Amino acid sequence: MTDGALPEMEQHWEQLDLTPWRCPEPLIRLKLWLREAQSGQTLLILLADPGSRQDIPAWLRRQGHRVQPLQETESCLRLRLVVGAPSP
Repeated sequence: MTDGALPEMEQHWEQLDLTPWRCPEPLIRLKLWLREAQSGQTLLILLADPGSRQDIPAWLRRQGHRVQPLQETESCLRLRLVVGAPSP
């Protein structure tokens, strides 16, 4: 993924870009998105804030969602969230 293109599968996921905000704003926006989400729905989450990069994946797992880190760089963490599907 050096050219910045999304893999084919990720192109079909809804994306929530939370990189412009610092904690707690990313969590607030994610909670608002989850209010409308359906079980099994997949979301690509982009996080830049160091606190959010650590806290949000842990919080999502505690809430019973599946979280899979896809890519982490110095400036951004990309996560795959599956709503209501616990991590194996």
